[in-house]
Amino acid sequence: MLASTLIAASAAITGLFGSIHLLYTFNGPKMHPRDKNVLLAMQNTCPVITKETTVWRATLGFNATHSMGLMLFGAVYAYLALAHPAMFWQSTFLVTLGMVVLVAYLVLAKLYFFSIPFRGVALATMLYVAGVVTNSASTLKY
Repeated sequence: MLASTLIAASAAITGLFGSIHLLYTFNGPKMHPRDKNVLLAMQNTCPVITKETTVWRATLGFNATHSMGLMLFGAVYAYLALAHPAMFWQSTFLVTLGMVVLVAYLVLAKLYFFSIPFRGVALATMLYVAGVVTNSASTLKY
């Protein structure tokens, strides 16, 4: 039970960060560039790949889908850990996939984000690892 609770806590942090990110994407200026001229340039510039959108609209879309990915991870892994722990722990694929996703987010946060998201994903990753270790320790037969 402790192992599943640790996984659920990890997932909750991930989902919370995704939710906050989505809120900031569409409400207020927190995700806007500080330089108003940069914002205007983004709003009036199309990426090379297409003229059907602007760099600003694409940025909003990328931020929104990034948020939704974090929220989906949080919802699915919290659900599996709490509602179907036996299925979750018996699936090497699901346990490993969760770890791979969190480590990937950790690397990306370190390379491209700032300290708060990095610390959040680091905490989520540590809780996930603690859950895996706790589960492994409880299933060892002496």
